[in-house]
Amino acid sequence: MDEIDPVRSEDGQDAPLPIGVTELENAILAKLDEDKAQDIVLIDLRGKSPMSDAMIVASGRSHRHVGALADHLQRLLKEMGLGRVKVSGLPHCDWVLLDAGDVIVHLFRPEVRSFYNIEKIWSVDSGHRTDSRA
Repeated sequence: MDEIDPVRSEDGQDAPLPIGVTELENAILAKLDEDKAQDIVLIDLRGKSPMSDAMIVASGRSHRHVGALADHLQRLLKEMGLGRVKVSGLPHCDWVLLDAGDVIVHLFRPEVRSFYNIEKIWSVDSGHRTDSRA
């Protein structure tokens, strides 16, 4: 996969796929891109938080798409030797969290992602964010 393959954001614009530091980050990013996740954001937490090295946030188009993204990531992480990762939110698939230790992945439906806006906590610009003054 080329490092600058486009990722389709929620607004239909092409954005470059983020590039991770580790093999795990890049494998997760590539899988999300392959599975047509939207608005993929990589947040480097090194030196900012002791909980993890990186956080990846992405959107799925529907409950079913978010569930499929989570399932495919679980399989990928198991193939990479991480065994069982901690997963929360699968029954409803509005917001699914996968904790792989060094990398935490948040998968959202677009409306839920806009509501919680977790990228704002880490001051990361993302295509789905809107100006609150509008």
